[in-house]
Amino acid sequence: MTSLELIATASTGLEAVVGRELRALGYEPRVVQPGWLLFEGDAAAIARSNLWLRTAERVLIRLGTFPATDFGQLFDGTFALPWDQWLPADAEFPVNGRSVKSQLSSVPACQKIVKKAIVEKLRAAHGVETLDETGPRVVVEVALLENQATLVIDTTGAGLHKRGYRKLSGRAPLRETLAAAMVKLSYWRPDRPLIDPFCGTGTIPIEAALIGRNMAPGLQRTFAAEDWPALAAELWTEARCEARDLAKPNIPGRIIGTDVDGEVLSLARYHAQQAGVDEQIHFQRRDFADMRGKGDYGCVICNPPYGERMSDAAEVERLYRSMPEVLRGQKTWSHYILTSHENFEQIIGQKADRRRKLYNGNIRCTYFQFHGPKPTGRIEVDVSEPETEEGEIVAVAPAPAFGGLKAGANRQAVDFANRLKKRARHLRRWPSRGITCYRLYERDVPEVPLVIDRYEDRLHVVEYERPHDRTPAEHADWLDMLLGVIGQTLDVPRDHIYMKRHSRQRGKTQHQHYDDRKAIFSVGEGGLKFLVNLSDYLDTGLFLDHRITRQMVRDEAADKRFLNLFGYTGSFTVYAAAGGAKSTTTVDRSNTYLAWAEKNLMANELAGSAHRLIRGDAMEFLAGAARGEMFDLAVVDPPTFSNRKDEQTVWDVQRDHVELLTRLLQHISPGGVIYFSTNFRRFKFAGEQLPGVTLREISRKTVPEDFRNQRIHRCWRIVRDM
Repeated sequence: MTSLELIATASTGLEAVVGRELRALGYEPRVVQPGWLLFEGDAAAIARSNLWLRTAERVLIRLGTFPATDFGQLFDGTFALPWDQWLPADAEFPVNGRSVKSQLSSVPACQKIVKKAIVEKLRAAHGVETLDETGPRVVVEVALLENQATLVIDTTGAGLHKRGYRKLSGRAPLRETLAAAMVKLSYWRPDRPLIDPFCGTGTIPIEAALIGRNMAPGLQRTFAAEDWPALAAELWTEARCEARDLAKPNIPGRIIGTDVDGEVLSLARYHAQQAGVDEQIHFQRRDFADMRGKGDYGCVICNPPYGERMSDAAEVERLYRSMPEVLRGQKTWSHYILTSHENFEQIIGQKADRRRKLYNGNIRCTYFQFHGPKPTGRIEVDVSEPETEEGEIVAVAPAPAFGGLKAGANRQAVDFANRLKKRARHLRRWPSRGITCYRLYERDVPEVPLVIDRYEDRLHVVEYERPHDRTPAEHADWLDMLLGVIGQTLDVPRDHIYMKRHSRQRGKTQHQHYDDRKAIFSVGEGGLKFLVNLSDYLDTGLFLDHRITRQMVRDEAADKRFLNLFGYTGSFTVYAAAGGAKSTTTVDRSNTYLAWAEKNLMANELAGSAHRLIRGDAMEFLAGAARGEMFDLAVVDPPTFSNRKDEQTVWDVQRDHVELLTRLLQHISPGGVIYFSTNFRRFKFAGEQLPGVTLREISRKTVPEDFRNQRIHRCWRIVRDM
């Protein structure tokens, strides 16, 4: 038994990985059919390959291969093989089979013929009449591929993924051989950190630790061939002694497994202990959003939820969309993600550097590989960037897997900083004039589509959508750069800057917060106090573009009955009350806004029975609750939900607004004044639409000079004729 033909079987997509493992053991493999790698070795190779192969499924002995187009050929070819060398007279030998593109397509019939041929061979070779099959188990397989029969026996028994350490199982477990392959297909080395942020019962970290310590994966289990008389027990003893001698006591790198499920983490710790690598792995309960990797040139290797077995598809998609933002924090790391989601790259907004088709059980998956920079330690000079004002050339690190800054980012930052400096100088005296809340920047540099408002010592920053070629992670890094420029240029600490994103999806205006910090505090304007919220809503509670209009209302409010339709947070109401209004009525559909308005009144010691807060629709209020009631001064600032013609046409808006004003005029005393404002830019008043009034547009007078967009709103002063 000097040389044997052995086969290592591999799952689809892992043939090359198994081939590298065999070469590392000193064997030269070749693929003889999909998933089968043939190599030659002596009897010791059976023990060594079973003990050491991490990514293969089984180790088989190929007894022979021959043409088989009919059952006679199959019987004769099988009978000619040396079954008696491997199967004792009492061997239990079930026969499995498969047939692909062959004339002998009936697998049960082929199994029956092979079984019969082996029985006849063993009876003749061992000189017995009956085979009771009570001895060692030897599984036989007949594989027919394009009329070529191959007969093998399985030396492994339970699949090689059965390491012996995973005695308890969680939901949707990852097979150990696949986990080991994921590690081997990565850039990870034992001296680098590794994180699995969806570790479950710990398979990937444990396999990485076994690889790092050079521990044979099969050391804790037994194999079918150990019971065979044909193989000496010393072969297995020597192979295990060799494996123990080659194992390393520890690894220099740090392996971390995190998961949100504390129950599966307890299983992970137990499995690591059973595998003998518990001291090399740190398991912790942590949400993916909180993942932080310490050290350089590490690897994230993970098998996140697919949305097929464990999680809701929408929830999984939200998780995937968050990945670039989280992973960009590891600038030198590489990232490896296994998922069955076909649109994974579209969801994260970035193409992988490599993709490999793999199977997780019966689920067809793709292993997406995002490569970080190589650990050269070099810093490259970006010669595509212009010099800064100080004449410096910007040095940039090699591009990370997620994030990084594109060429031109430095120039944009310089232009942006210069514009901010200019604006800050121009407005530096405003606080001494009593104006502490104002607009600092309004998309002045086209490539930097931000709006920045100062609320005393804090900044409210809103990003508006603009086409660009950055990936989501690159865009997040670009925004971080701009926030740094803002803080440094305006001397505002980062924790006093609140950023949001204004976007339109499917015709609807949406906003996104960039952090979870709360910013609810009081600011001053015109000697009054107002509660603002910079964290929870796109609108802060105090429209800065109406600062002048609010003062106009205060100047006219003395002894007037004041009505604030669409009252929002009641800032106009506070100004009217402070101006000596006899009474105020604030109408809004939102309990939140009305409560906010009440707090604003109380903060200025203006709350009382003279100041009504009414929850309701404006038109319904005018038609019902306000019946017979008259007002001398009113503010109408209705919200406009869309500027898209297919959702709300100019005609619809004009019709609605004119109808509202027509009904409101029935409640305005002769000589009474209405301040009407809208941000619907295409809105127009025709004189005949509102008979019996004097109508004058005062938009230019009401938009403050700190607003670059002088058409941010349109405003009219409407006086009912006497």
